[in-house]
Amino acid sequence: MVSGGYLWWYVDALSDDGQYGLTIIAFVGSVFSPYYARALRRGPAAAEDHCAINVALYGRGVRRWTMTERSSAHVQRSASEFSVGPSRLHWTGDALVIEMDELSLPFMQRVKGRVTVHPGALCSYTAALDDAGRHRWGPIAPTARVLADFDAPDLCWSGHGYLDSNEGDEPIHRPFADWDWSRASLRDGSTAVIYDVRQKQGADRLLALRFGTCGEVEPFEAPPRQKLPLTGWRIGRSMRTEPLAGARVQQTLEDTPFYTRSVVESGLLGERVVSIHETLHVPRLTSTAVQWMLPFRMPRVR
Repeated sequence: MVSGGYLWWYVDALSDDGQYGLTIIAFVGSVFSPYYARALRRGPAAAEDHCAINVALYGRGVRRWTMTERSSAHVQRSASEFSVGPSRLHWTGDALVIEMDELSLPFMQRVKGRVTVHPGALCSYTAALDDAGRHRWGPIAPTARVLADFDAPDLCWSGHGYLDSNEGDEPIHRPFADWDWSRASLRDGSTAVIYDVRQKQGADRLLALRFGTCGEVEPFEAPPRQKLPLTGWRIGRSMRTEPLAGARVQQTLEDTPFYTRSVVESGLLGERVVSIHETLHVPRLTSTAVQWMLPFRMPRVR
C-alpha cells in the first residue's frame, strides 16, 4: 500500500427490536489517526504501521467506544484474517467473525465479545468517490444478518446489518471537503445506499444505488437534499429525502468535532425508511485543535 494510503472495512447493525446498535471499523492506515498524519508530514509513512479496530456500541444502558492504534509489530494480515493486537477479523467461508478485546476510553471499560456477520449475498461492485479515482468504495454484503454476543458489557442480540469497504491511494483530506453517507433497509429486503460527496475541486459526486437480496445493483434517482439540525459541535449535515416525507433525526449516536453518526427517518423510493447516516467534515479533522485532541481518545501502542 502506498504512503498515505488506507483501507478499511466497515460493519454496522441495528437490533431487530431497535434497542441496540453497533459499528465496527477495521483500519489499515487509519484515516483519523493523528500519528499517521504526523508521520506523513515528516515524509513517506507505511499504512501498515497505523492500524486500529474501532468498536462503538449503543443502546439502553450501553455506550462504549474504543479505538486503540497499533504499529505493524502488533498486526497480522492474510487473505482471510486481519489481527490488530488482541482483536481480529476472519472470514470462515460463509461469515465474517469479529472477535475483540479492547478498552473503551475515557473510563477504561472493557469491550470483549464476538460479532458474526452473515451476508445475504456478496457483492463485487466498486465506485470511485473522487474525480481522479484515487478513493474507492464498495459494499461487500449490503444486506446481512448480524449476531452480537458480548461478555463485556453483558449483551446479546441479533439484527440487520451491512458490510462495506473503502480504500484510497492518498489521505482523504486531499480531494474531499465533506460527505454524507446513508444506508437503509427496504421492505423487499434490499438496501439503498446514498453517497453524497463534496470535493474541494470539481463537481459534487452522488451515488444512489439499490442492492438486491441476490447481490444485483440498480441505480436510482436520489431525491433532493434536506438540511438536518446542526450537531452539538455545529457540524452541518444533510439527508436525501422525498420532499413530502421529509427527514427527521431519531438519534445522534456519535457527535464529534469532525464526524457524526445518526439514525435518521426519511422518505426514499416511496417508503418511509430508517437509515444509518454519517457526516464527515474533513477541514475539522485536519485542524490543529482536533489533531491535538485526538490522542486522548485514540491511544497508540508501538
